[in-house]
Amino acid sequence: MRFVDEAKIIIRSGSGGQGCVSFRREKYVPRGGPDGGDGGKGGDVILRATGKLLTLYDYRHASIQEAESGRPGAGRLCYGRAGEDKVIEVPIGTQVYEESDGGERLIADFTEEGQEIVIAEGGRGGKGNAHFKSSTMQVPRFAQPGEPGVEKYVRLELKVFADAGLLGLPNAGKSTFISRISAARPKIAAYPFTTLAPNLGVVIDEADRKLVVADIPGLIEGAHSGLGLGHTFLRHVERSRFLVHILSIEDVNVEDPLAGFHILDDELRQFDPELAEKPQLRVVNKIDLADEERLTAVREAFDRLGLRVYFMSALNETGVAEVLDAMWALHQTTLKDASKTEDGTID
Repeated sequence: MRFVDEAKIIIRSGSGGQGCVSFRREKYVPRGGPDGGDGGKGGDVILRATGKLLTLYDYRHASIQEAESGRPGAGRLCYGRAGEDKVIEVPIGTQVYEESDGGERLIADFTEEGQEIVIAEGGRGGKGNAHFKSSTMQVPRFAQPGEPGVEKYVRLELKVFADAGLLGLPNAGKSTFISRISAARPKIAAYPFTTLAPNLGVVIDEADRKLVVADIPGLIEGAHSGLGLGHTFLRHVERSRFLVHILSIEDVNVEDPLAGFHILDDELRQFDPELAEKPQLRVVNKIDLADEERLTAVREAFDRLGLRVYFMSALNETGVAEVLDAMWALHQTTLKDASKTEDGTID
């Protein structure tokens, strides 16, 4: 399925049903009086977060989402049936913006499974003429119309919620890596910008724990200002617990081994300083392309800086298991840190 991270939709809640004008007509019952029932309430439009969806693809072309209108009332005090609510399920990580003449405003940010909001309430049903009977008005010949539903223009924007975000320059081998550790099958080729949309993979270990990995499309210097694939995909990094920064060994300068990593670190910092502070694993990929002499020189260059850098060849799977073990370990650390923060034990 194609990854879609933005969609614009029109939502319409249901209109309330018309109240009924009716009078009781029965043999031997003189002056039966008004017995018109109320119309039913219109259905609400509800947005609900679900982990079953990973993209907004379902709403790319389904641009109108409508709830059912309420049914009109009837005689004998019969109330009209309420309209069914329209439940719109969206992926966890979806932000909802309401559009208006003055621009747009954020009205919801779905971060948890099952989280929901009523984004448009259905119209109230009209009262039947039985409601208007009084000592001074014994024969009301009118009823209320139902209230109309609400129409809103809404923009959905998905920021991928992942445990690990794979970050790297174009053609760093991220797609090959995610295909090795999960069932994801991204497009893989030996040229830049093979990946034009985030790919999600799920890794499940022996204890049935899940690790959600997002392959963020290749970024380049100047991405924070929109160059290359730009901040269209930088926003997906915001929702990752930690980052796996992958650099091809071809892009490693032995004299300044961190230079390649610093390119995207600087882009993260300029886009949002908090992104640069996320926990990171640094990985050098494609070691199968280097001879033993160059590989040794690169390893020694990082050792001299006292940095923990992982080496792998995603193509032939050398070192992939070690990187995955490090990802699991960092995942557990970030979960514990998040739990402590929620408990208020860490500022």
